[in-house]
Amino acid sequence: MTILETAAPARPGGGLNRLLDRHASALPTAAAVVILAVLLGGAQLYFGNFLTPRNLSALLLDHAYLVILAVGMTLVILTGGIDLSVGSVLAFTGILGARMLAAGSSPVVVVLVMVLSGAAIGLMIGVLVQYFDVQPFIASLAGLFLARGLAYVVSLQSIKVKEPSILWLQSTRIQVGDWYVTPTGILALVVLAIGAFTLAWTRFGRTVYAIGGDEQSARLMGLDVARTRVLVYVVSGVCSGLGGLVLTAYSGAGYPRNGIGTELDVIAAVVIGGTLLSGGVGYVLGSLVGVLVYGTIKTIISFKGAEQAWTEITIGLLLLVFIVVQQVIVVRSARRR
Repeated sequence: MTILETAAPARPGGGLNRLLDRHASALPTAAAVVILAVLLGGAQLYFGNFLTPRNLSALLLDHAYLVILAVGMTLVILTGGIDLSVGSVLAFTGILGARMLAAGSSPVVVVLVMVLSGAAIGLMIGVLVQYFDVQPFIASLAGLFLARGLAYVVSLQSIKVKEPSILWLQSTRIQVGDWYVTPTGILALVVLAIGAFTLAWTRFGRTVYAIGGDEQSARLMGLDVARTRVLVYVVSGVCSGLGGLVLTAYSGAGYPRNGIGTELDVIAAVVIGGTLLSGGVGYVLGSLVGVLVYGTIKTIISFKGAEQAWTEITIGLLLLVFIVVQQVIVVRSARRR
């Protein structure tokens, strides 16, 4: 029998299958990019004046706080966890900062307190998850109720912010032709860049991926699983504190009911951006794409004059599609093993 006779016949689409297998982790993010391009192109064709520098600049700046929250959430989900507290921490830090500013505290001190308050709640959640073996859903749910309760303790009413240095973060526009950006948008991009660099080029980032991929293997490799898992929740808390600062500057006030449901918007954006809920696969830049998809849908619906409920319906349908895509990726990965 010759070699030609014993060789296995090539499977139709074998090259495509190998390509898909090799780049399976990037497929959801690539799909999100395609969806964003289709949404933007379709909106331009329908409305005729959608892709303007003003609208595209506003797309980032109106959702700068969501971008910051998404960076922290991406790290948490990459470890196989979840953080339901981000919306409540955003509200708590925002109303706390507004209250301190109204009392005459220094803006520098206020910003530090907001960030540290978010970090403290994140630390509590991380310790519960790592050292008390509490499920991330339950631990972060406790953080959600704690932060929301603390927000109501600080004030039941909205507190207006009059501090010029805080309002400057949103009111100042840096123009480049017809494009513009505010300090809040720059802050969001800086946080995004730090998150992307950390995941791609640091030992901490590699440990985050390793925990989500296979925690037992990460331990056998000598990686510091305990410290990293706690730190990702601390980072998420810090991002929530910064998000509270950005939203307070954007709205010009702190309000204890801010951020209700925001944790779900953030999780949806991160998943649509290509981060697997099972952990181990995802990109911070993908989460940015997810936020832009979310923001574009909201803007299209506003242009159309339709009910904002359609935003939730559309995001829900997209989320279902991406969860199915993720499940297909997980199954293919399992078969390769």
